[in-house]
This record gives sequence, structure tokens and C-alpha cells, in this order.
Amino acid sequence: MAVLTITKDNFQSEVMQSDKPVLLDFWASWCGPCRMVSPIVDEIAEERADIKVGKINVDEQGEMAQQFGVMSIPTLVVMKNGQIANKAVGAMPKEDILALL
Repeated sequence: MAVLTITKDNFQSEVMQSDKPVLLDFWASWCGPCRMVSPIVDEIAEERADIKVGKINVDEQGEMAQQFGVMSIPTLVVMKNGQIANKAVGAMPKEDILALL
């Protein structure tokens, strides 16, 4: 499944009402570690049909970053049934990201 661009406009339908766990990647274009994590997140989106993967640009969606208490990026958040199930900050290898799920 392709990576979704999550905004405050589609957050409710794509994340809160999702019947699958959702991996959210909070990122920014100027963030070096975000650029390291991004291709891994893309890979997971292609390989795992049982989850949704969304990216949230913190520069464009500042309110959402505040809502999730994002202080540093990249921040990865796993949402299940509209609740935060897991959260991790910083660049990490694919195995660690999959372990969050």
C-alpha cells in the first residue's frame, strides 16, 4: 500500500477510523535523520498490507505535531483503534520500526 500524506483534513478518516494499525512518521524536509528513516517507512508500506502508513510533515501540520507531543523528529507513532499504541523518537533500523507494530 502506498504511503499516505496525513493532514488535519484526512486524519479522522484515515487514522482514527482505520480498521488497521497505522504507522505515522512525523518528519520535515530539513531533517537528516528523517531522510534516513523515510525509505525504510516507504519499504514497510509496500511490504505490509495489514497496516496503513502515513507521513505527517511537521512544518505543514504543526497543530498535529503539537497534538501528539512531538518534540523531536523523526517521531514514529503507532495508532490502533484511535489510540496511541506505541511511540519512538529518532532514526532506527527497520527491525526496530517493525517491532513497534
